[in-house]
Amino acid sequence: MNTDVEFHIRQNYPWNKLPANVKQSLGNSQREYDKHVLLYSIRNQLRFRNNLVRHVKKDERKYYEELLKYSREHLMLYPYHLSDIMVKGLRVTPFSYYISIMEDIMNCEKSYDSLPNFTAADCLRLLGIGRNQYIDLMNQCRSSKKFFRRKSARDLLPAKPVEISVEPWWVAQTGYITEDDIRICSPAEKRAIDKMIDSGPQLAGSMEYNVVLSLYNRGYIYLDVPISDDSCISVPPLEGFVMNRVQGDYFETLLYKIFVSIDEQTTVSELANVLEIDLGLVKNAVSMYCRLGFAIKKGQVISPDQLHPSWKSAPSVNRLKSTMDPQKMLLSWEGGSPVMEAGSSATDTDTTSLEDQDTASVSSLSIPAGPTKRIAFLFDSTLTAFLMMGNLSPNLKSHAVTMFEVGKLSDETLDSFLMELEKVESTAEGEAQRYFDHALTLRNTILFLRYNKELTPDQGPDIPNIGLPLDLLRCESLLGLDPATCSRVLNKNYKLLVSMAPLSNEIRPISSCTPQHIGPAIPEVSSIWFKLYLYHVTGHGPPSLLLSKGSRLRKLPEIFQAYDRLLITSWGHDPGVVPTSNVLTMLNDALTHSAVLIQGHGMHGHGEMVHIPFPFDEEDLKGEFSYTNMCVHKALKILRDKVDLKHQCGYITMLNCNNRHRRRASDADVGGDSELGAGFDANGSNESFELVAEENNGDGGKRHGTEGVSSVEDEWVPLELCFGMPLFSSELNRKVCQRIVSHKLCSKDSLQELLHSSRKLALKVLSFVQSFQDCSQPADPDSGVSGPLSQPPAESGVPLPALNLLFKDGQLKEWSGRAPPSLHISTVQRDQPT
Repeated sequence: MNTDVEFHIRQNYPWNKLPANVKQSLGNSQREYDKHVLLYSIRNQLRFRNNLVRHVKKDERKYYEELLKYSREHLMLYPYHLSDIMVKGLRVTPFSYYISIMEDIMNCEKSYDSLPNFTAADCLRLLGIGRNQYIDLMNQCRSSKKFFRRKSARDLLPAKPVEISVEPWWVAQTGYITEDDIRICSPAEKRAIDKMIDSGPQLAGSMEYNVVLSLYNRGYIYLDVPISDDSCISVPPLEGFVMNRVQGDYFETLLYKIFVSIDEQTTVSELANVLEIDLGLVKNAVSMYCRLGFAIKKGQVISPDQLHPSWKSAPSVNRLKSTMDPQKMLLSWEGGSPVMEAGSSATDTDTTSLEDQDTASVSSLSIPAGPTKRIAFLFDSTLTAFLMMGNLSPNLKSHAVTMFEVGKLSDETLDSFLMELEKVESTAEGEAQRYFDHALTLRNTILFLRYNKELTPDQGPDIPNIGLPLDLLRCESLLGLDPATCSRVLNKNYKLLVSMAPLSNEIRPISSCTPQHIGPAIPEVSSIWFKLYLYHVTGHGPPSLLLSKGSRLRKLPEIFQAYDRLLITSWGHDPGVVPTSNVLTMLNDALTHSAVLIQGHGMHGHGEMVHIPFPFDEEDLKGEFSYTNMCVHKALKILRDKVDLKHQCGYITMLNCNNRHRRRASDADVGGDSELGAGFDANGSNESFELVAEENNGDGGKRHGTEGVSSVEDEWVPLELCFGMPLFSSELNRKVCQRIVSHKLCSKDSLQELLHSSRKLALKVLSFVQSFQDCSQPADPDSGVSGPLSQPPAESGVPLPALNLLFKDGQLKEWSGRAPPSLHISTVQRDQPT
């Protein structure tokens, strides 16, 4: 549906008030507009009254029946915001709705994964049917077909809801109750119903607990989860969340947007303003979180004198496991044990049991004092995958699921997260070691950034310097917001953004001028273009060939013939090291759907790599070049003049392709390869991002092969520069953390310099990319190169290469396909020589 049409439907524009261009897009047909109004209203589960659909569809009951049918067919969440219509009017309770959905998918023999995430979570809450139970039911259903008396799916499904958790501040309302229903009610249930009929809706906590559950299970009442404009909620680690699939309907999209945007200090109305979303929709979403047990409402929710005595022993689902104070009980950077911090304020992050509540409220969570703005550590889904795999610690998975699904782990829940990370062992076998390393380094990073006084020396005299709280944010979740909304959310809540390094090439990094960002300034800085920019400005780098999508190689280019290993990077994917012997087929396959960067990596097995942290210390820039003192490399001297490394942090990867001396020392091909290849992963592991491939410049025979460790300056070239905090190496991470403090990168002056230098770098890189994108010259038919249609934009927004580029002998230039003679290219885009 056209976005303009959707906008006017949302604003309740009748046909006669539509602009001419919108009418034209609908073929000047009012009937077509009416169809769009009905479809939009049903898809978005809009109420009949006060919306445009009431002028299109005259029968209100029929409209709601169509809405319910559409929602059920598309496996959407039950429309709780329409409960008064659904329960009282149509007699469809959430239980009966989900039973019919479950019956439908069982009859169609669909897998459990066909249920969208939130729908599956609500089914689990009401029906008690999770993945294992569903598989068991399907097995029973199939086996019953073999016998004469076949059982239908409905016969196998539960007859009544499982016991759900009800909070005392929820509101009970009467559903559709007949005289026959009243006859079978107990006296206590009759009194409760009479009270609701006579006095209106009642707080669940003011009624007898078992009566509320009994009436709800029979469908005589329904429960509203009231959210006011000034309500605040907190999101603990997810329990009972089902990771199936994302459907993309309006409400699910809204739930994910609010998940990553909400925090404990922001009221619902403020959040609606920041997201520029209708307040009613935001309330519906927050209400759903609380209903599913994924969020806790903060503040005084019901006074003790309103509470019925039977609630004293009621189970409470919405209870944070940790009772630790996020500011009082901090894990120290040095020792890792809980230490008392002076000047921190008391904060209750636990919804305590009702027996212990003898004061203000039943479910009380006070808003923490202290600084309102925080530090945000930006990570990608690779990190959550590592935390989910490997069985690192018993309860770490719920935090990892929260990081992935919510897209955020707030400071209030970091204590329990850190305790789980502390349980991770430091050593593991094989591939699992990488998961363990990331978990341990992440813990060190959190401890360093969170409430670190050394990072906030500029706090005013009236504010006690206790450092800043820390939130963990997933880049992909932030990118689900439109750029303007993302900027408003970040500016409202955060003083500083820090990215993990390296971020996966499969995502678009967050671009932010304010708050300042220690990480890639723009997406291009985290792409293949920045590698080429690096080689271009320094005149140093491995031999590199960037081929545009649609190219085809008949023979491996001559510059790579001397190499045993190549570093291959498909556009928008992470790089991998592959043997030269079987690379041609893989390259041609990749080139059919992607641009590809080919780089020399090792002449005798894998190349040797060293990661150099920056900013550089004064001591690093003294003395002669050696294996242990690479900061004085001539390429890095040039780089320091071209790129601001003083006010950013990260690492530079140096590569030595000629590792023949190592093979001689080991006298074993396999042993030498495994030693030099440590940390490499041809399947695109995090380590492979940092790999650097280098060119030999043809002087491999002149190398100092007899040296134990190569320290000849010409043998080393820069492969990659990554901004941010590395998580793949604890030693590298420790050095970067030390330099953030010693160089005062988080001070106001340094961040101001960072802002200016990031803008300058962004402009230079964009100009560089544009200079190699001019494809106005027609293709030369005699060159063996044909010019196809213009390249489409990449998914990440980074422009794809429009022509082939070669970096060799310190120069980056267009590669026409004519030289070297051993290479022939077809269907490649051509451009003017640069």
